[in-house]
Amino acid sequence: MDYRRLGASGLKVPALSFGAGTFGGSGPLFGAWGNSDAQEARRLVDICLEAGVNLFDTADVYSNGASEEVLGAAIKGRRDAVLISTKTSLPMGDGPADYGSSRSRLIRSVDDALRRLGTDYIDLLQLHAFDAGTPIEEVLSALDDLVRAGKLRYIGVSNFSGWQVMKSLGLADRHGHPRYVAHQVYYSLVGRDYEWELMPLGLDQGVGALVWSPLGWGRLTGKIRRGEKLPEKSRLHDTASFGPPVEDEHLYRVVDALDAIAGETGRTVPQIAINWLLQRPTVSSVIIGARNEQQLRQNLGAVGWALTPEQMKKLDAASEVTAPYPYFPYRRQEGFARLNPPAV
Repeated sequence: MDYRRLGASGLKVPALSFGAGTFGGSGPLFGAWGNSDAQEARRLVDICLEAGVNLFDTADVYSNGASEEVLGAAIKGRRDAVLISTKTSLPMGDGPADYGSSRSRLIRSVDDALRRLGTDYIDLLQLHAFDAGTPIEEVLSALDDLVRAGKLRYIGVSNFSGWQVMKSLGLADRHGHPRYVAHQVYYSLVGRDYEWELMPLGLDQGVGALVWSPLGWGRLTGKIRRGEKLPEKSRLHDTASFGPPVEDEHLYRVVDALDAIAGETGRTVPQIAINWLLQRPTVSSVIIGARNEQQLRQNLGAVGWALTPEQMKKLDAASEVTAPYPYFPYRRQEGFARLNPPAV
């Protein structure tokens, strides 16, 4: 396994990490992802560790805390061998203190996560969403206190906009608080919006990307083809409305390119889609999920080899879309491009 620095921090993370959203799954979204119990989860953790995957990502909102509980049971007795990443800020109830990133909510959420995970520290805590109702100074001060108390090692965010990340980093520098070193983002061959603003920001500020849904919300599994119906067992029937939208023609164009490269390499469509991500700037780790051992082993096959520059260009071309304003002039007009060369 290849290990990479998480942004500008000293933390080394594996190129592939495991997403525990399938652990203890319940409800219309997480139940469709999977529902591994502690015994099955322990087996999946065993396979990950054998392959060098030692970073496990979860969140308090995943099945209302059940994912953290199952992960905690699965790593029991080997805490020093793993890195735990979890997230908070999204609603865990209907009360006014059950969501957001206020000081009181963060302290309570971290203590609850530590209890569920069965540990006394979290390697990486990420804010799952930006809380516009809490001053950023309050958020950063609370996180600073939690780091100083030894409950957190590193901090990051997930699903933030560029200005939200940059303002937070600027205030952290001004007040001497820990900086965000990670941004957990949606990024895939059928969802490249991360490249317009967040990737250049990550390069400039030393914020590493942890990629969620690298297979485009289950669309790049190799089971969806042009002119064919969605497979009966696809979880997209139940979960498509929860995830990022993709136009059919764009999806088919990308799948056609993936199929062609699969024929050249003997690799599967998911392995190729993940390998493409591993060669992109700022990507520290790609989070893979699996409902069973077979899926996990297939996804682990995305490392140990590399797409050729020609194959990367073919996938780049198939997945390219017009950048939104104000970014498209920098891609189309020579004067703009000369002033600001693209990051990719």
